[in-house]
Amino acid sequence: MNIGEASKASKVSAKMIRYYEQIGLIPPADRTESGYRTYTQADIHRLHFIRRARDLGFSVAEITNLLGLWNDKSRQSADVKRLAQQHIAELDRRIESMLQMTETLKALIHCCAGDERPDCPILQTLEQPDTSEDEPEERTGAVPRRSHGTRTAKRSR
Repeated sequence: MNIGEASKASKVSAKMIRYYEQIGLIPPADRTESGYRTYTQADIHRLHFIRRARDLGFSVAEITNLLGLWNDKSRQSADVKRLAQQHIAELDRRIESMLQMTETLKALIHCCAGDERPDCPILQTLEQPDTSEDEPEERTGAVPRRSHGTRTAKRSR
């Protein structure tokens, strides 16, 4: 089947299929004589696996590990369980971080009159320098992400 059909069957966009091939999550597709990609049912099955893992919030690096375990018939289920438990711990950290952001914003909103005056405690707080003594974290979004070695992964779906 071509990439459009594979996309429809797997519910993964053609753009993401090409991206997954580029980064090695799926093997390079076979090509027709005219250069079009062709996919098998095994490829669709792998794309379903990747899609489900992405829906559960696993990073590309974690999915790489999961695919390795999925393909290793001599694996121990304890290895898969450990990876899932680590992912839950990371999700819990991210949830806690988001809850802290929510509480901070609620407090700032409570302090803001929200009227026609230009004074705004929300903006005044945002303009203040960070006085914490913690080392600066590399941040790519609203929630700090942990690094995955030398590879960085986009959270695209």
